[in-house]
Amino acid sequence: EQAAVNEQLAAEKLDVTLPGREVPQGQPHVITQIITELEDLFMGMGYQIVDGDEVEEDYYNFERLNLPKDHPARDMQDTFYITKDVLLRTQTSADQPRSLENHDFSKGPLKVLSPGRVYRRDTDDATHSHQFHQIEGLVVDKHITMADLKGTLILVAKTLFGDQFDVRLRPSFFPFTEPSVEADVTCFNCNGKGCAICKQTGWIEVLGAGMVHPHVLEMSGIDP
Repeated sequence: EQAAVNEQLAAEKLDVTLPGREVPQGQPHVITQIITELEDLFMGMGYQIVDGDEVEEDYYNFERLNLPKDHPARDMQDTFYITKDVLLRTQTSADQPRSLENHDFSKGPLKVLSPGRVYRRDTDDATHSHQFHQIEGLVVDKHITMADLKGTLILVAKTLFGDQFDVRLRPSFFPFTEPSVEADVTCFNCNGKGCAICKQTGWIEVLGAGMVHPHVLEMSGIDP
């Protein structure tokens, strides 16, 4: 038996100088890449990253965001409820009141970024999903104006999509911001000409924003 092994070894040639086989390597998911890119951008502007809870209390997801139980704006979002008072968060805005509660303003302004999954009972299509990602930015300081918000939104859009895409801001409504805006970018599929994805408008809505509503600040013990 040993003789057979020796004979086989003698017949085989092994070139130890050959390079090893390349091992296929994975890459971060595109959503992870976008989150990382935005985290780097905002940390460069002095923001802290906050990791909120996906399972949230109705109180923080709605009531502390100026949406009491009888508020008609609750119809804007179909919610996955776990119990009467516990749900899968419908928005990363639920991290706002918790951040306002926990921050020590004697040490400086509040600047946080909160990325994460959110859940809504939406019908899945080209622009909607029952589970998707949001990134919430929040700044609370003296002398912050709409101009600061506008500059930040345009910077984010240009960083993500490039200077070749136009950005527009539209007046909108969110119960927890006043004034409120929505930001659109030129449709990536038709380059602004109009298609099924952008519903023939030439624009894709990418985010909503606004100045924190005075009631939200007051409920956190902050004088607006």
